[in-house]
Amino acid sequence: MDVSVENKRVFVTQADQYMGPACVDMFRREGAHVTADTSDLSTDAACRKLMEDAGHIDVLIINLASPNHYGTLVTDLEEDAWQEVFGLLVHPLHRLTRHALPRMIERRSGKTIVFGSATPLRPMGRLSAYSAARGAQISYVKSVGVEVARHNVQVNLIAQNWVENPAYYPPEMQANPKFQKNLKEQVPLGRLAKPEEDVALALFLASDRSDFFVGQAIPFSGGWAG
Repeated sequence: MDVSVENKRVFVTQADQYMGPACVDMFRREGAHVTADTSDLSTDAACRKLMEDAGHIDVLIINLASPNHYGTLVTDLEEDAWQEVFGLLVHPLHRLTRHALPRMIERRSGKTIVFGSATPLRPMGRLSAYSAARGAQISYVKSVGVEVARHNVQVNLIAQNWVENPAYYPPEMQANPKFQKNLKEQVPLGRLAKPEEDVALALFLASDRSDFFVGQAIPFSGGWAG
């Protein structure tokens, strides 16, 4: 099956964080013209200018990471922490999407892929802000995906967990015996996914073979969540 992205113009946000480095590397190796962006996404004006200056984008990869404040009881979760997570994960998603879509809709072609999280798919205590923000991403993608499908534009999300990346699983964490024990107990496969395995799904979603995927939040977590 041909899942080629050769010569596609691909724009990756936060290219130096989370799934950004692996994504940039693999898409370039597959022949895509990749813009690896590290711009500030904290204002609507900044996101609008970024999308306008980028011009033609075949595939917009919205790669966003934030602290997860894991272990904080909801009664101890401060307003600043709550606002921080939504400011990093939810608001930029809408800003980037709404400013990129008009050109895609006009030419009746384009794809947006969001690197999200599987945490909203499996209840976890002491993770309320992060779960809520990642859940908002899923709901947003489902709604927007259905809205723009009639324009032959596809918007989908990879709901991932237990994927090796520097933002959430740094080397010192992976080396911790407690983490290794938890990994084997929690994940049916008993290991972290390699970044390349995750990006392979993104490559498929970016290809012309994925046109029938509309507003999907696709679990990628080694069986941890379905």
